[in-house]
Amino acid sequence: MSKSEIKRIGILTGGGDCPGLNAVIRAVAKTIMLDEGWEVWGIEDGFLGLIRNRLRRLEIEDVSNILQLGGTVLGTSNKADPTRFAVRYEDDGTPVLQDVTSRVVEHVAERALDAIVVIGGDGTMSCAAGLIEHGIRFVGIPKTIDNDLMQTEITFGFMTAVQTATDALDRIHTTASSHHRVMIVEMMGRNAGWLTLHAGIASGADVILIPEIPFDLDKVCDACVRRSKRGKAFTIIAVSEGAKPIGGEQVVDRVVHDSPDPIRLGGVSEVLSAEISKRTHIESRATILGHIQRGGTPCAADRVLATEFGLAAARMLRKGKFDRLVTYENGLINDCPIAEVANQQRLVPPKHRLIMAARSLGVSLGD
Repeated sequence: MSKSEIKRIGILTGGGDCPGLNAVIRAVAKTIMLDEGWEVWGIEDGFLGLIRNRLRRLEIEDVSNILQLGGTVLGTSNKADPTRFAVRYEDDGTPVLQDVTSRVVEHVAERALDAIVVIGGDGTMSCAAGLIEHGIRFVGIPKTIDNDLMQTEITFGFMTAVQTATDALDRIHTTASSHHRVMIVEMMGRNAGWLTLHAGIASGADVILIPEIPFDLDKVCDACVRRSKRGKAFTIIAVSEGAKPIGGEQVVDRVVHDSPDPIRLGGVSEVLSAEISKRTHIESRATILGHIQRGGTPCAADRVLATEFGLAAARMLRKGKFDRLVTYENGLINDCPIAEVANQQRLVPPKHRLIMAARSLGVSLGD
């Protein structure tokens, strides 16, 4: 499909919300409306909007004055994988899952969408990759506070989440020093520890535990005791929700059976707190940041990056470069096939420069 054949595009935000989504929506929609005169349709609540045919035409007024807003004006969902969608529930709450891909294809054709800008992380891109095989054209934009999407060094939303987590750690620091406690702050990061690593380094955490480096609980306790013996009456531990002990398992909070990612992690900080208190006799407390990391106004850097990504997506549409994802590599905006990032995650390498920096500064990684 050439530029001249495009008349109408859709915009979709999928997966978890994060700061900067509205900045992307604004950049894509305004550029396309003002420069090309194409119609722009907002797809409500991620892929759920395509499944249930919930779309609305966007005008300039709809995408103005939203740059600084957190969340997404289109809504989102992390329970709407067209290949396994809960069409109903049994009396005991068990979801009945069906492949409703044909329904999505029908609705895209009914609305005459020539292409869809899909904004999301690895789960969202995996859904898009499956629909590409059915003839739907996508341009992807990477979004996740976990910064774990392959082929791109950074995703918008990450820098704001790091700042939020760092602010929380700074506040915990004063309480820890006042009460002479071990304070454990749990952050998001199921399999990738980028958020915890960056926030831990930025806040001067004494122990940083991430999923990529299984921890030895005895060594974590030793780090707390050593600080106490050196006259440091408190310890700050930054931990990813997906961190686990050597040979152990991640702590599961609950299972959401109608979600593409049914396992919900959470509570590792509480387990650590109880064990550290028992083994060291140092009073310990746990704080789980949870969804506070996703909310709020995007920082300036995320607004700029989101705008750049949105403009890059608009350029790709003009050029007819479909089924590709906007990327950021070596300081440059580029793109790659969406298929290359589907069903994959970018993890922290064990020799990453921030890992080495933490070790040089005497920070314990629990190993």
